[in-house]
Amino acid sequence: MNIEEEIQSSIRSLELDAADVNVGIAVEDVKEELASVDKEVVKEDAAQINSQPAVLEPKGKTKEMKVPEEVVELNETPENRKRHLNVVFIGHVDAGKSTTGGQILFLSGQVDDRTIQKYEKEAKEKSRESWYMAYIMDTNEEERVKGKTVEVGRAHFETENTRFTILDAPGHKSYVPNMISGASQADVGVLVISARKGEFETGYERGGQTREHVLLAKTLGVSKLLVVVNKMDDPTVGWSKERYDEIESKMVPFLKSSGYNVKKDVQFLPMSGLIGTNIKIRVDRSMCPWWDGPCLFEVLDAIEIPLRDPKGPFRMPILDKFKDMGTVVMGKIESGSVREGDSLLVMPNKVQVKVLSVHCDENKVRGAGPGENVRIKLSGVEEEDILSGFVLSSVEKPVGVVSEFDAQLQIIELLDNAIFTAGYKAVLHIHSVVEECEIVKLLQQIDPKTKKPMKKKVLFVKNGAIVVCRVQVNNLICIEKFSEFPQLGRFTLRTEGKTVAVGKVAGLLLSGTTGA
Repeated sequence: MNIEEEIQSSIRSLELDAADVNVGIAVEDVKEELASVDKEVVKEDAAQINSQPAVLEPKGKTKEMKVPEEVVELNETPENRKRHLNVVFIGHVDAGKSTTGGQILFLSGQVDDRTIQKYEKEAKEKSRESWYMAYIMDTNEEERVKGKTVEVGRAHFETENTRFTILDAPGHKSYVPNMISGASQADVGVLVISARKGEFETGYERGGQTREHVLLAKTLGVSKLLVVVNKMDDPTVGWSKERYDEIESKMVPFLKSSGYNVKKDVQFLPMSGLIGTNIKIRVDRSMCPWWDGPCLFEVLDAIEIPLRDPKGPFRMPILDKFKDMGTVVMGKIESGSVREGDSLLVMPNKVQVKVLSVHCDENKVRGAGPGENVRIKLSGVEEEDILSGFVLSSVEKPVGVVSEFDAQLQIIELLDNAIFTAGYKAVLHIHSVVEECEIVKLLQQIDPKTKKPMKKKVLFVKNGAIVVCRVQVNNLICIEKFSEFPQLGRFTLRTEGKTVAVGKVAGLLLSGTTGA
């Protein structure tokens, strides 16, 4: 017991001694600590001022504590990342677009084996064994049951130098408006053609989607086109060079007539989307001895597209919107850059908004530049006050807002017995806008050979004609002259499910003016 008492008393005395010492030196310690912290803060501030452009920010504890997080976000800006491209898969129904998209995601490691086995089992139960790869892109039940893409599927993958967003457009003629919204976001088009006997012919002949999709892609600004001849492994084809050459020889004249420079902007290659041949790794010579060109990934990685101006006026057509602790809008930045804290305008309503956050490929970033698909959270506007087709625009130089404009149109194919004249009605598709329109006046006809206006007065035109006309829409829309902003100045006219004309905006008739 005595030993225990001694131990207890010695512990108590040690505690008292420590308390005395602490009380004695506490004030000095605190002074020293504060001085050292101040020095460190001054050093850190000086280092940051030297390494970053000066940003005037309110001083205070909370601001200092947030510095490390902000630096992390700044390091994620697009300048420090791989370049980004949007690739749209287009072509006739059942050419294998979704299967090819699914295979690309599988080969680039975006989908694991277990998921593939699950899809394989699901496809077998529906007696559709060869559809399992398409299930990666076609996620809704209607698409899986019918085997037809309805909405534009969206997914991401990366190669060595590039981040890609895949846009899987529907091939069926009933869903062409959805295909237009997909193609209007794309930089590169992959035209998927089925080499299977009979399938290429069906897609290519009049009324087939191969032709319409190529025309629409060109009109919507898809400058580079990759023509992949798919299903080369099919028993009716068997990697036949003759079949591949036949398809290429039929497609080249048509691509030229659609406005593509085949030597510079178009590339052909054979592949199999279902078994993944010639997608990530070049096809084996034992399987296809006549092909010594690149595989799909190599071609996509090497494609060069014109650079957009990150310092231009900001333009982002709104594709979709939703509520998530605030109003979030989605779209592709066509010009300029956006950062957290920016003030922008939602046009045509002229509502001033502030950018709360920017997300790019699921990651929160401090800013994003042209060509990026982004989600932007805004304050100052309600979700129900925004419609698809509105444009997020810079305050200093807002986007043009009109209900009438002058346009140069090329008539492709009018419906039976129709003539194109004042009073003609159609549906206008321009960036993410879909609006009913009327031709109010034909101004002049252009000679297709000389590209100069004809002198005679024009009252009506037929198929193949090029005409300058005045177009009127019911509601205000956000557009730009083609010469200044090609992405917001190209459009198509459709009626009864057919594309009848493609065109570009020549002049804006702003309210209160007579011309532009």
